Amino acid sequence: MAISRRGLLGAGAGLAAAGGPVAACGSNTGRGSGSGPGLSQWYHQYGEPGAAQAVLRYARAYRRARVRVQWRPGNYDQQTAAALLTDSGPDVFEVAGPTLDQIRGGQVADLTDVVRDVRADFNQAVLAPMVYRDRVWGVPQTVDTQLLYYRRSLLEKAGVAPPRTLDELVDAAGRLTTKDVKGLFLGNDAGAGVLLATPLHAAGLEAVTADGRVGFDDPAAARVLGKLHRLYARRSLLLGAPSDWSDPSAFVQGLTAMQWSGLWALPAVRQALGDDFGVLPFPADGPAGRPAVPVGAYASAVNARSRRRARAAAFVRWLWVERTDLQLDFALSYGFHIPARLSLARKAGALRVGPAAEAVRLATGHGHALPLLWTTAARTRYQDALNRIIRDGADPEREVRAAVRATRDELRRVTAGKS
Repeated sequence: MAISRRGLLGAGAGLAAAGGPVAACGSNTGRGSGSGPGLSQWYHQYGEPGAAQAVLRYARAYRRARVRVQWRPGNYDQQTAAALLTDSGPDVFEVAGPTLDQIRGGQVADLTDVVRDVRADFNQAVLAPMVYRDRVWGVPQTVDTQLLYYRRSLLEKAGVAPPRTLDELVDAAGRLTTKDVKGLFLGNDAGAGVLLATPLHAAGLEAVTADGRVGFDDPAAARVLGKLHRLYARRSLLLGAPSDWSDPSAFVQGLTAMQWSGLWALPAVRQALGDDFGVLPFPADGPAGRPAVPVGAYASAVNARSRRRARAAAFVRWLWVERTDLQLDFALSYGFHIPARLSLARKAGALRVGPAAEAVRLATGHGHALPLLWTTAARTRYQDALNRIIRDGADPEREVRAAVRATRDELRRVTAGKS
C-alpha cells in the first residue's frame, strides 16, 4: 500500500511490511555512484508520483559513499522497529519519530552535531518531538500541517465571517448548514481521530508540558472538548462522506462549506475553486486560547548499531542540511509540503503568496506537534474519551479526568525507566 506524507498526521496511519529496494520499480539498482563502503537507506512507500525516482536521484548524487535506497511498502513502523533490534538494519532510515523507546534503547544515533549550525533554522514545533535531553535524534525532512478550509462565497452568502474563536466556528457551522450543504467536515468520525490534542492547544493547554507533566489537567480542557459535541448534536457536521478528511473532495464538491484537511490538499482545492477559498487555524477558545495548527514531520535517523554510523551521519548532513536544493525539491515537487527549514520555507516561490503563504505563517507561528512523552497508550485513552464526548455526549469533565489519569500513569511509567 502506498502512503503519502499526509499519513504522518492522520491518526492510525499504519506504515510498513517487508519490502525491497526501489530497483523493484524499474531497472535502477538503487545505488549511488559514490566510492567507499556502501550505505543502506530506507524510506516508507510514498504515494506521491515521482518520489521514488527522486530519492534514487539524491542517492546517486552523493559522491562520498554508495547509497542503496530501499522503498519499503506495508507496515513500515513495525518493520523498522524489528530491524533496529538486529545487526542487519538500515544505516539511515526514515522514521515517524524516533520514539522514546528507540532513543532510550540506544537504537538511534545522536545527531546533535549534524544539525548544530542550523538547529535554530528548523521549524521548532516539528523539531521538538525529535529532541530528548537537549540532544537531537532525528532530522526533520518536510513539514505537513492541517488547516481549516472555508468557501468564501458560501460564507459571504450566509453573512458569516471566517471564524476566529471556537464559539464562532460552532455558530458558523450551524448557520452554513442547509438541506444540501453541511457547515463543517472534520472527518467521518466527527473529528476524534484527526483533531487529537489540537482543541487543547486552542484552549491554551497541551497534552504534555515541556517538563514532562500532564498539560490538560485544567477545567478549560472539558470546556473546549464539550463544545465539539455541540457541532455533532446540532447536525452541523458532515458525516458519511465518500472520502475522509485528508481528501478535499467533499469540500470542492460543495458537500460542506468548511473542511479540516491538510496543506497537501491545497493544489487540488485551488484547481477546483480558484480564489474562492481561504485557510484558517483551529480557532482559539477561552481567555487563554490561541490559534492551533498541528504539524508533523518524518525524520531522517541513523541506526546506532551500524558499523558505518559516522558515514551515515555524514550522508544525513549532506542531504538534509547541506543540499537545500534537494530539500526544496522533496518538499514541493512531489506533493505539497513545507520545507522543514524556516529559511527555505520563506524562499519557496510556491509558498509565498495566497493561502499557501498563510499556511506557512500559521505553521511557523502556531504549530504544535504530538509530544515525545505522550505515549500511544495515553493518546489512545484520550482519543477514546474525545470520541465519547463528541458523539455520545459523555460528560467532558469525567472523560477528561480519566484521560488525565491515563496520561499521568504513562508519564510515571516512562520516567521511572529513564536513563
